[in-house]
This record gives sequence, structure tokens and C-alpha cells, in this order.
Amino acid sequence: MLAACTTTATSTIALAQGQPTTVAQANFSGGTISDIRVDGTQRIEPATVRSYLVVRPGDPFNPARIDDSLKALFATGLFADVTLRRDGNVLVVNVVENPIINRIAFEGNRRIEDADLEREVQLRPRVVYTRTRVQNDVQRLLEIYRRSGRFAATVEPKVIQLDQNRVDLVFEIDEGARTGVQRINFIGNEMFSDSRLREEIQTRESRWYRFLTTDDTYDPDRLTFDRDRLRRYYLSRGYADFRVVSAVAELTPDKDGFFITFTVEEGERYKFGKVGLETELRDLNVEGLRSQLTTTEGDWYNADQVESSITNLTNAVGDLQYAFVDIQPRIVRNREERTIDVVYEIAEGPRVFVDKIDITGNVRTLDRVIRREMLLVEGDPFNTSKLRRSERRIRDLGFFERVNVTTAEGSQPDQSVIQVNVQEQSTGEIEIGAGFSTIDGPLANFGIRERNLLGRGQDLRFSATVSGRTQEFDLSFTEPYFLERDLAAGVDLFRITRDNQDESSYDEANTGIGFRLGYPLTERLRQKLNYTLQQTEIENIASDASRFIREQAGTRIVSLVGQELLYDARDSRINPTEGYFIRLNNEVAGLGGDAQFSRNRLGAGVYFPVTENTVLSFLGEIGFIVGIGEDVAISDRFFIGGDSLRGFAPAGIGPRELNSDDSLGGNRFARGSVELAFPIGLPDEFGVTGHTFSDFGTLGDVDATPVGSERLVDDDSLRLSVGAGISWRSPLGPIRVDLAFPILKEDYDKKEQFRFSFGTRF
Repeated sequence: MLAACTTTATSTIALAQGQPTTVAQANFSGGTISDIRVDGTQRIEPATVRSYLVVRPGDPFNPARIDDSLKALFATGLFADVTLRRDGNVLVVNVVENPIINRIAFEGNRRIEDADLEREVQLRPRVVYTRTRVQNDVQRLLEIYRRSGRFAATVEPKVIQLDQNRVDLVFEIDEGARTGVQRINFIGNEMFSDSRLREEIQTRESRWYRFLTTDDTYDPDRLTFDRDRLRRYYLSRGYADFRVVSAVAELTPDKDGFFITFTVEEGERYKFGKVGLETELRDLNVEGLRSQLTTTEGDWYNADQVESSITNLTNAVGDLQYAFVDIQPRIVRNREERTIDVVYEIAEGPRVFVDKIDITGNVRTLDRVIRREMLLVEGDPFNTSKLRRSERRIRDLGFFERVNVTTAEGSQPDQSVIQVNVQEQSTGEIEIGAGFSTIDGPLANFGIRERNLLGRGQDLRFSATVSGRTQEFDLSFTEPYFLERDLAAGVDLFRITRDNQDESSYDEANTGIGFRLGYPLTERLRQKLNYTLQQTEIENIASDASRFIREQAGTRIVSLVGQELLYDARDSRINPTEGYFIRLNNEVAGLGGDAQFSRNRLGAGVYFPVTENTVLSFLGEIGFIVGIGEDVAISDRFFIGGDSLRGFAPAGIGPRELNSDDSLGGNRFARGSVELAFPIGLPDEFGVTGHTFSDFGTLGDVDATPVGSERLVDDDSLRLSVGAGISWRSPLGPIRVDLAFPILKEDYDKKEQFRFSFGTRF
């Protein structure tokens, strides 16, 4: 059938080009068409065939019009073969209809599901089969595999003939191996090595340990993104003339890999020359805005700092009630002195309003979950700074692998459309942790969590921790926008049992329920209110326990009301590299229940980027608890050690009864930590980071008075430890190992030098 189609098509074209002119004129010259007879039709009515002809009965026989009629019939795509002949004065049209597709099937595809392939092809069952359409669909299928990095894939269509002029169409697919990037080369780079530039781009060379990533497969879009990353890298280091001349990807003859070559021109390195401010806005004091500039005369030119200065100026001018402002840097390059003068021109920008916000790419997440993170709404004055902060807020949700916020022209010249494009990622998590200490021995924790329940942004979590001394079960649910307002409401059910025999010669069990409600006071300041009702049991007290422990035996009900104020100015809540936060916690027990006390904490942290990949952080916290008309129970006191003071065991410092070696906890504490996170020389993609740290703290002031031979120590002297560790963002989850050594300690303190933990998520 295909051969016949090819032959007929060739003859038709020849007729159209006038090659068989003599034959055509001999057969179709002279006389008048008395009738048109159609032969060979099965599903198609003869009248339908006649309607495509450009000649009618009564028309003269004309070779050119006969030729046009033949072309028109083939153009319908309904026929596999068409012949026109003359029988006296009758024009005979003989057709062979194209078959109808009965079924479309895919064979050999394992990496891509049938449903995904069906969405790409245009042919469908009960549609007319044509060779052209089949070839177009073959190319679409090949493009799918190329986008997934399989350039060696082949697709061969097979036709199975059925009765009644029907066919089954089967695409036989050989997916082939994934086409990786064998080598990435750079030409023209002198200041930075090939290895350093490879770290900067996203595309990676294929290695065995990259089995969980697709960055080592060739992607033309990613290559374009890499060109931009190289440009930004050089511009941030003073190379203002840098350009990528070309980025070429060559496929090996056997189609099993790509060689990618970037050709670059670095140019000269520049420093900042004069840095100035100019404005056309009346009553605007530009000198008062100089503190917002991050560019300094004499420093190496940095395009990122120019962008940062524009952002800071936009925010500052916006805070002065200038809703429409346009800040553009005027750059003057002095090639002889290799300096760049930058003048920030502050002008009144066009009065542009937000027309609408379009959200795309979210298959599972509801639009309103994304929209509520936007600091701009329809009708607001357009603000670039708010737009960027909105993009960061959406990214910090942790629901999306990629977030891209752009603008487009609106329905009117003074309106702008905000386009939010996201790419979703899995928000389900399974967390598994393990650790070991000289006190607890092995421990394990398990948790399952969905951070975007039903695409509504709700958080549902169940966690369990089991060790030689602790069994903790917690079920929590959080609605981040309660009553369609920025109110994060949640409820927690928990059951916690602790074996404190080694530390304090008793077991403790807490069962209860908690309610939470959080809301923003400003963009960075947030408050959380909470209420907890729990039952606390002190039981299984050892026979040789101290009197201070035995007096705590029994069951009590604690009704606790509390609040938390958090001011967060970090660049990211997930992985901060700069900024700071301050947290204040206050709790009061006594609204019912058996306990009456006031417990308070104040904590803060600050992060400094020392170099591009090195972060120095300082964390500190103080706290105290006061009994209201009664002593503070042991279950309500503070205990320091373990994660809160590395180098010391949990409850390893603070007041202690020496005869029984029981830790009693304290009513006031202070602790802090200094940590430097830095790369250890491995490629960034390995995700391995080194840490050096020093933890320090003190704990004291217990409601207890020794009697007789009891030996109570309540020394709030400073404890100090130093250590180092390694963390790895492994394919199975984060892994961290710490080794800490106490420097300042008391003889009765309990030490723990080694800590190890790991987790996984999907």
C-alpha cells in the first residue's frame, strides 16, 4: 500500500510539473465531460469525492484542471491511491481509501508510560491512517525520549491489516541507554580552571554516583541556562566584558554520549570607579540612601552587588511612600584604567498596576496556596522588590523544585501581568534517623509526613522515636491558612515515655493534646499562641534514688498557655547563609491542672557568609522558670546536653545529687554555639560540608535543699566543648557525624563525644 502511495504521488507530481504532457493532452484534450463516475469507495460517499474535484459535468476536458483535481483528492489525506482516466466522455475517478486506525499500541517502552506517550501522538483510534501523520508522530515520540536524555532511542511503526479496511498501529520502541555527558570542555578560560567552571554550571559529566540525578544528561535548555550561569559568575568577579562565544554539544557516532564545549572570552577585570546617586524626585534626600549601596569604590566590580543595591534602593524609596519608582544604573566603562563608574539614577517610573496574576505548572497544588504567598495582588502598584520577595516566599514553601516569576504586558499600557511558573516536587517524606551515644546506645526514629496534603498546603505528620530510654509518638496536623486568613492553626496528639534511670533514676510518661495558632505581625515578625493539656507521670523510681527524685513520684495534670514571638530576617528558613533571627517564648501553667509556674526563653542566631560557600553562625539562648507559690517539678525544669550542648550527654550538666548520681535539672540556663560550615574540597554536587564548632553553656538553680549526708551540687559554672563534623546530603537523605571534646567541665558531668544521625525522604 505504501509503495503504491509513493508511486502515485510521484506520477501526480510529474503530471503537475508537465512531464507527461503529451500523454495528458492525448487523454484529456478535447470534448466535454458528460459525467463523472467514482469507483472504489467504501466508507466515503461518491458525492463527497466529486465535491473535491475542480471540474464538473459540462466542463471541457482540460489537462491542467484534471491535474488540480488529482492534487485536491490527495490533499484530503483520505486516499492511499487515486487515478483519473477517460472513458469516452466520462471522467472515471478510481480511489483506494486510506484505512481507519482501529487501535494504537506501544511496545518496548519501560521508562515512559503508555499514557504519557498517548498524550504526545496526534493519531487516535477511528482516525484515518496516513503515512505522513505516522512519521510526524514518530518524531514526537523521539523528541520525548531526547528530552529525557535518550538520544539513541528508535521508534519503528508497524501496521497490522484488519478486515473492513482497518489497521492496528503499533509503535515498536527501543529506548536505548540514557545519553550522558561524557566530557565538558572549556576553551579560552585562563583565570579559572575547567574544574572550577564545571562546578558553576548545572550540567554534569556522567559518573556512576549520579544515578539519582538527571544533570548528567544532555538538555538544550539546561545548556542555555549554563551559559547564563557562566556569565553571572564572571560578572560577579569583575569580568565585565565576558561573553560565551559558543556552547556546542556533539553526539558521539554511537549515540551513547555528548561532548560539550564552551568557548569563552574572559576579557579584562574591572574595579568599581566612582559610585554616585542621582534623582529627579523632589524632596528625596539621596545622601540618606547611600547606606543602601553595596558597591564601594575600589572594590572589584560585581554585577550581583549592583543588583543588590538596586533592590535596597527600591525598598528604601518605597518605604518613603514613592509607589512608582524606576532605578537604573548608568555604567561608564574606562578601559584604560579598568574601572567602571556606576551612577544609580532614581526616576519616577511609569504608573504601572498589577493587571492579573497567572499561575502555571501546578498540577497538584491549588492556585490559592501559591497566590497567598504573593505580596502583590490585582490592582496593586507594581513593585519589583515585592515581586522578588514573593518569589522567595513561594520557593520557601518547599513544594516546588523550580519557581520562576516573570512579567508581561497587561490589557492596558499601564498594567502588567505577573506570570508565576512552578515545577512541583514530591512533598511526601519518610524520615529515618539513627544515633549512638555512650549513655543511650543505639536509637532510631521514624516519621512519615505530607507537607502539602491534597495540594492545600496542609501539613500532616506522624513521628515515632524509639531508643533504649525514649519512646515518643506524635501525630500533628497544621492548616497554614485557617479561616482563609494568614493564621497557622494546628493540633498535636502525643505520648512520650522516657527512661531516665541512668540520669535521674525514674521513668516519665507524658500524654496530652496541644493546640497552636500562629499569625504575622509584620512581614518578618510572627507570633504563635498555644495551649497544652497533658498528664505527667513520674514512676518506676529506683530504690536507691535520691530523696529529691522520690518526692516527685505520682501523676499530675499540667494546663499550659504560651506564646512565641519570632523575628526572622534570614535569607532562607531552610538553609540560611546570612541574616538573623530572634525568638521569645513565654509559658504559664495554672489555668486549671496541678502545676503553677512561669517558664521563659529568649534565643537568637546570626549568619555571616564568609566566602561564597562558607558560613559562620552564632546561636544563643537563655531561659528561666519560676514556681508560682510552689517548687518547680523535675518534669518542668531545663536539662542541657546532647544536641543542645555537644560533647556532653543528654542531661549531662547541671545540678546533681552525687550519692545517687541523679541529674535534677535546673531553673535557669544559658547556652550558645559558634559554628563554621565550609566546603572540604570535594565537588559541590557531592553535598559534603565540613563543620567546626564550639558549644558552651551553664545550668543551675534547683528547688532542693540537702539534708544529712545528701550531697547536692548546684554549680552553674561554664561548660565548653569544641569539635568538628561532616554532613552529607546523600541520595538517601542528610547524614551528619560530629566529634566533640569537653574543654571546661566538672568532674561529675556526663560526657558524650561521638554523635551520628541520618535520614531519608522521598
